[in-house]
Amino acid sequence: MKSVLVRSELSEFFDGVRRTGRRVVFTNGCFDLLHPGHLRLLSKAAAEGDVLVVAINDDDSVRGLKGAGRPIYPAEERSEVLLALRWVDYVTVFPEETPLAAIERVRPDVLVKGAEYRERDIVGASFVKSLGGRVVRVPMKKGHSTRLLVKRMTDPPE
Repeated sequence: MKSVLVRSELSEFFDGVRRTGRRVVFTNGCFDLLHPGHLRLLSKAAAEGDVLVVAINDDDSVRGLKGAGRPIYPAEERSEVLLALRWVDYVTVFPEETPLAAIERVRPDVLVKGAEYRERDIVGASFVKSLGGRVVRVPMKKGHSTRLLVKRMTDPPE
């Protein structure tokens, strides 16, 4: 059943998932305003395994990364939207600037990020590979980013 998992549940829960032979896929981000680039990433991530967990930054870490005025929606609402998507099985919220602690608890078989990141710059890539897992980089849809969406909404056309 789709749900938000708290940090203390991650290790035991995903160990159980893997014992059933299912492959766990992990991706992360702020997911503040969903756009076609996010949907492409999530659909491709889901296709890499059997269970997709999406880790999202908590509200304070989004503010730290993206600045004042972000997130547009609080973590609870971002989680709700993500869980409504057919590709997403579980969401977890992390308070740190990076998802490394969540990745270490989930121990995914596949780590997915957008192709704008080089593999060596993807947080958790070396950890996942050390477990025998894979890192997948998904080409992003050009011109789609939350930053650009917010700019379009707040800057009137000339």
